[in-house]
Amino acid sequence: MSSRSSPGPDVDIISVREIESGYVSGSGSESNLPDIYFTKPHLAFLNRQLQFLEPQEILRWCITSLPGLYQTTAFGLTGLVTLDMLSKMKIPRPQLVDLVFLDTLHHFPETLALVDRIRSHYPLVSLHIYKPDGVDTADEFARKHGQNLWETNDELYDWVAKVEPAQRAYRELQVAAVLTGRRRSQGGKRGDLDVIEVDEAGLIKVNPLANWSFSQVQNYIKQNDVPYNELLDRGYKSIGDWHSTQPTKAGEDERAGRWKGQPKTECGIHNPRSKFAQYLQEQEAKKQEEVLRRALDGLEVSS
Repeated sequence: MSSRSSPGPDVDIISVREIESGYVSGSGSESNLPDIYFTKPHLAFLNRQLQFLEPQEILRWCITSLPGLYQTTAFGLTGLVTLDMLSKMKIPRPQLVDLVFLDTLHHFPETLALVDRIRSHYPLVSLHIYKPDGVDTADEFARKHGQNLWETNDELYDWVAKVEPAQRAYRELQVAAVLTGRRRSQGGKRGDLDVIEVDEAGLIKVNPLANWSFSQVQNYIKQNDVPYNELLDRGYKSIGDWHSTQPTKAGEDERAGRWKGQPKTECGIHNPRSKFAQYLQEQEAKKQEEVLRRALDGLEVSS
């Protein structure tokens, strides 16, 4: 009789039964399980339900429903509220939500000082810091990419300082879903924000405080004694890199101090990935054209 006629002692009997029944459970073979996937109707249904929940309820749903969950943050007020809420949920250690911070090397000193205070205030939280590839300081960044890259080539700056490090973090940490600090009241493209989104690469983005206003966020920070960026006491409401952030004036939108005088409203990590794929292809095409031109010029000289 062939040895394949019956399962041996090393075969998972549960997975055999699942195959025979047509159903798959979490205890069976992982090769039978799909990646996290939402159909459009399911995503719409979840957004209709979650929009009526408090942020803590949304966070609890995320923890129990989304494997590979991380929080991406630049330690703005909304992200700090999310962090504090998570810290009070008494989550078992395996389910703790780690933080991902993109150090562009151009943050305000006050932002970097806040990172140290956050580590001290929330000692159980793991923080993963990602910097632009191949550099550790602003001086090294300038030597590699040129002075004031954000002025000479803004899209390239977004790619090397934010988008590429974010994609590297997602890949190395096996991130499947992220908590963000975006809210509808921040205006711009965020005005019609859903609680749950899925980007082109399948990354799930959850905006647990999508329905909150700036005053709600600010009141939570004060009432719960959450450490925050000192720049907020100097008129800043949304804080990014020092070279593209200014204080806001009375009556201005919350993010009016970001890229002031420019049509830009997002830093890159929340823009479609296809935009940067197209940009990189265009840059590569330009390089190839330049190589070809120099080769042709060389041929003309030698002839």
